[in-house]
Amino acid sequence: MNRRSFFQGSGAASAGCLLGGWGSASDIEAAQVPLDGARLRARNGNRSTVACQRGIVCSSQPLASVAGLDILKKGGSAIDAAVAANAVLSVVEPMSCGPGGDLFAILWSEKDQKLFGLNASGRAPHAWNLEAAEKLGIDSIPVYSPLAWSVPGCVSGWGALHDRFGKLKFEEILEASIDYARHGFPVSPIIARGWLGNRGREKYETLYQTYAPDGKAPGFGDIFKNPGMADFLEIIAKGGADAFYRGEVAERVVKFSQAQGGHFSLRDFQDHKADWVDPVSAHYRGYDVWEIPPNGQGIAALQIMNMLAEFDIPDLEPNSAEHLHLFIEAKKLAFEDRAVYYADMDFAEVPLQQLISKDYGRERAKLINPKRAAQKVAPGRLSGSSDTVYLTAADGEGNMISLIQSIYHGWGSHYVPDGLGFALQNRGSSFSLNPEHLNKLEPHKRPFHTIIPGFLTQDDRPLMSFGVMGGDFQPQGHAQVLMNMIDFGMSPQQAGDQARVMHSESSTPTGARSTGPGMVSFEHGITESVRLKLAEMGHRVRGGEGAFGGYQSIWRMEEPRRYFGGSDPRKDGCAIGY
Repeated sequence: MNRRSFFQGSGAASAGCLLGGWGSASDIEAAQVPLDGARLRARNGNRSTVACQRGIVCSSQPLASVAGLDILKKGGSAIDAAVAANAVLSVVEPMSCGPGGDLFAILWSEKDQKLFGLNASGRAPHAWNLEAAEKLGIDSIPVYSPLAWSVPGCVSGWGALHDRFGKLKFEEILEASIDYARHGFPVSPIIARGWLGNRGREKYETLYQTYAPDGKAPGFGDIFKNPGMADFLEIIAKGGADAFYRGEVAERVVKFSQAQGGHFSLRDFQDHKADWVDPVSAHYRGYDVWEIPPNGQGIAALQIMNMLAEFDIPDLEPNSAEHLHLFIEAKKLAFEDRAVYYADMDFAEVPLQQLISKDYGRERAKLINPKRAAQKVAPGRLSGSSDTVYLTAADGEGNMISLIQSIYHGWGSHYVPDGLGFALQNRGSSFSLNPEHLNKLEPHKRPFHTIIPGFLTQDDRPLMSFGVMGGDFQPQGHAQVLMNMIDFGMSPQQAGDQARVMHSESSTPTGARSTGPGMVSFEHGITESVRLKLAEMGHRVRGGEGAFGGYQSIWRMEEPRRYFGGSDPRKDGCAIGY
């Protein structure tokens, strides 16, 4: 494929902002903002690809994108811009991300001429182990409970990124997020749909006190303020990441944990650190796809691409039954390996190089019948033992960053430490309580993680930073976006606009086993004839339509250097550059 072909027929604009979401009539009426719900649900999903030269930021909320762009215009690096945008997202999209969660990043340093990976995910408390879980009589970790807490790694990620690649002062980078938290912001439409309902108010008291302080959740267009978050951000603006892990914040979180029956201690926070890691890659039709190695699920995307490389995907019609069938079958095989082999590599012998090797991909691809869906799949035999935000930024010097950050489920664990203004993640619920599993619960161990940043290079040069948020869907989203661009010649924006499918009910890293072919769900735009043909091929297909993932990307071209950004119409956000 001619990698420049995506510019044929694709528009360019200074910003790809779009206001709107698929809200229900009741959502819209409650918000009391003029908005035609029928037109909103039927809106055109195609935006122009954003073209610029000096810098660009793509995120899931316009205020965050603009905050990052302001940092670039002040002379900050792409890394500064990404931290600023992430901090604003923590304020304006609090059900998905925030200081109570974890962070991963892949970045290209123009000065060093190489990629860097950052794993800023947190670890289980030292006092939390299989024996303690057994005494409680549980066979899985409750999702919305203090037992699901792991040390939040987000702020350590901000600190590590800024310390190594930042140009502006930390206080300046956090100015916009502090201002929005202190003085308020209008809630955007899709984010408004994910705000708190009224169920659980008595059980999760601090969550509702923080995010529905007047007894009801804000609607689209309502001004929301979070003074606790503003106070917290001011603490770390002055004291840096150490103020979180070795100061007042850690003390307050530990005190809250003790009151709620959690296992946090000051030692858990003092021992935490973010780790610089080497990204790993797979070659796909002339391009190198890069992901962070486990404890995350990024290599599932590499496994999928290795299998798809064995088929003539470019000769197929995009989103045809033949195309989607091959993708779904590759996903099913990769996810069975994911359920068995992915874990914290400091604690488990993960057969990483075997899993992402071309030879293994070739052998697994032989299990795919191009005409028929497998009704049951198994992991390969190898040696060795839900809500998220994604953003990307690039600057005039050529630095690029792919960053993803999450508190896991919507509103994380549903617990907000007193007065701090952010929810603690529930990522620790991803541990298995099976003592034979690689991903078993152990003290100071990182749980299996779903959030994955992606990067694409060609001939050792940076080409695209990208990501697709959405829990277990993320490797599926990476693969679909990459096929759209590499195999089908779509622009960065078109690759995200394209309708997607999601396969579910695979085995999981917590120990649940698949019992059949799984379920395939569809977005608007996948025709009935394609769905019917997939069913005839043996797939179980779900009726109705969903919306899967939230994508952002930046494509880079040289001589002269230009950036081309895409932002998912499924979210409130935009790509914006100058």
